[in-house]
Amino acid sequence: MLITVGIVALSYILPVPAMSVTGIQPNAFVTGSWADLAAQVVGPWLRVVLVAGGMLSAFGMFNSLVMSYSRLPLAMARDGMLPRVFAEVHPKSKAPWVAILSLAVCWALCLGLSFERLVTIDILIYGLSLLLEFAALAALRLREPDLPRPFRVPGGTFGAFAVGVFPMLLLGFSVVRSESERIAGMNALAFGCLLIATGFVVYFLRSAAIRDRQSTEST
Repeated sequence: MLITVGIVALSYILPVPAMSVTGIQPNAFVTGSWADLAAQVVGPWLRVVLVAGGMLSAFGMFNSLVMSYSRLPLAMARDGMLPRVFAEVHPKSKAPWVAILSLAVCWALCLGLSFERLVTIDILIYGLSLLLEFAALAALRLREPDLPRPFRVPGGTFGAFAVGVFPMLLLGFSVVRSESERIAGMNALAFGCLLIATGFVVYFLRSAAIRDRQSTEST
């Protein structure tokens, strides 16, 4: 895992010093400028290669995200947190086709948003899920310190808490930096918080409906 993290870090860091030796001013680095800079420094053929590589990478990542994220509505439907229709699977491939189509519609609706706005929403929602994971790690270390684990964060209780501090600080910094973004006429931060709050409301309403149904069936 450490080697993988190092390789990923190098893939992000190395292009920056590589471009710095060309003498190109830092203000030339904007969204989508890598292809133009590649053509300027090496030639048009590198622009084509860079764009093709980016498209392949994006397709592969999107394909993997579709396969993984579509399982979340499936699991939630089986646990009673979403309507049962999301638990429908294809009779042959066993793929959760209702969940896939629903997610495809949601993703299509996001195509009109800019890259910066999408990043802001992703930071808020994905950052909150990471926060829950770090909180669960700390809670389990406190409540069940002797629980058998295939991997154990070193440093005892302090290590369990400290491992989540810097990622959360980085996420908080990213949220503050994106405060000027606007979505649907409101601040992007407020829009993301509204999405998160909507999830809590839907969850509690669904839980209340399940309890009422169970109470009715028992009487």
